Amino acid sequence: MGRLVIWDFDGTLAHRPGFWSGCMVEVLDELQPGHGVTREQISAGLRNGFPWHTWERAHTDLDDEEWWRPVEQMMAGAARGAGLSREQAAAAASATRRRFIDVGHGWQVYEDAHSALERLSAAGWRHSILSNHVPELAQLVEGLDLHRHFDHVHTSARTGYEKPHPRAFAIALEAGGHPDEVWMVGDNPHADIEGAEGVGLPAILVHREQLPVTRQAATLLGAAELILAQRP
Repeated sequence: MGRLVIWDFDGTLAHRPGFWSGCMVEVLDELQPGHGVTREQISAGLRNGFPWHTWERAHTDLDDEEWWRPVEQMMAGAARGAGLSREQAAAAASATRRRFIDVGHGWQVYEDAHSALERLSAAGWRHSILSNHVPELAQLVEGLDLHRHFDHVHTSARTGYEKPHPRAFAIALEAGGHPDEVWMVGDNPHADIEGAEGVGLPAILVHREQLPVTRQAATLLGAAELILAQRP
């Protein structure tokens, strides 16, 4: 028995304007004033190299530092490609890592997140997070005061499986006790929606209108209403 909603994190419950490239430009503004590097230049160097870009490959043998090492190298490479020296690029990558997991810089919870979670909880639904994210995701969730809503926080950096890998969803279901009713809510049509539906879970796309998916809602409260009104 039981009811469980599995939520994506970034772009669904919370967001950081500019995400990785924006974070690096923020850091460069402080470290190298007048650097002239744009978000577009950094983004060009980050199009491949994150573990979720090769989601078919599991990485269950990595500890936190081993996960971060190639990510930092990729960020340094993006900075080098934008014209920074090797030393400047390495410093920027290291500082971006620290800044990205600092809840006091940039991270914002969507304004209806707490209301949506509380509305579903009142109706007997439990919640977990399943996200392609950094090892420190649980600390971010706690720092944003979202942790009180969730039984589990699953980050791919720790589980070793990136959505839409079926094993990523299996881990969340196992931790949740294999409940009878389960929904997935996320903002990524491939990782969240296709991934969930591929293992037989109904899913709702949020914050991304006019895309060809089975169910979508403009807001998190809208997603909550869909769950309360329907059965899988």
